[in-house]
Amino acid sequence: MQNDELIWQNININFCSYKVKAKQQKQTFCKHEHNVTGLCNRQSCPLANSKYATVREEKGVCYLYMKVIERAHTPKDMWEKIKLPRNYEKALELIDKHLMYWNKFTVHKCKQRYTKIVQYLIRMRKLRKKNTKKLVSRDLKMEKRESRREAKALAAAQLDQSIEKELLERLKKGTYGDIYNIHKDVFEKLVDEEEEEEEEEESEFVEDFDESDLEDIEDYSLEMEMEITGASKKKVKITE
Repeated sequence: MQNDELIWQNININFCSYKVKAKQQKQTFCKHEHNVTGLCNRQSCPLANSKYATVREEKGVCYLYMKVIERAHTPKDMWEKIKLPRNYEKALELIDKHLMYWNKFTVHKCKQRYTKIVQYLIRMRKLRKKNTKKLVSRDLKMEKRESRREAKALAAAQLDQSIEKELLERLKKGTYGDIYNIHKDVFEKLVDEEEEEEEEEESEFVEDFDESDLEDIEDYSLEMEMEITGASKKKVKITE
């Protein structure tokens, strides 16, 4: 059978992982998520009270949690979770309804905790509507490291390009004679570039043909036909 007084004596005198002592204020706080006040004392301790109630907020929704001694033998079903409505007055009425026969301290602290949660939820909604500046941290060490790496990579790329250009110029001039041990990919790249330069098409914009130009073209085509027919007749005579 659970003995609340024995549990509290062990927690208060010996050790509790949820206990936090403040240096400046002579006050002991509790980090337990179900603690209704946040203080470490006999009435507020959720571990040393077999009958306990609290209010919690999950993703903007408030819930009433209740624990009774009848469910102590089933730890997974020990806490009863009840969703509270968004209306403040209806939520307080629901707390009074479920905690009707509980002590006044628990009822008052649950209402006080619910009021506090509602107030900070309202402030959160107001802050979301305002256009506030978002502060983003910068990792200066990482930025310096990346800038150095970029500078080294750029210098290496420029060096490779300059070496390649110098070798191609020497190849064209014939500095090393007729026999070259050239990499296949570089040679094919050079050949493709030269072919592209040779095969570039030149285009111009010209005026439209006039009627006189069309007549000259027709006369020229007739003269060519006459010359071709005359040449064919001469060949026929020679063969005869």
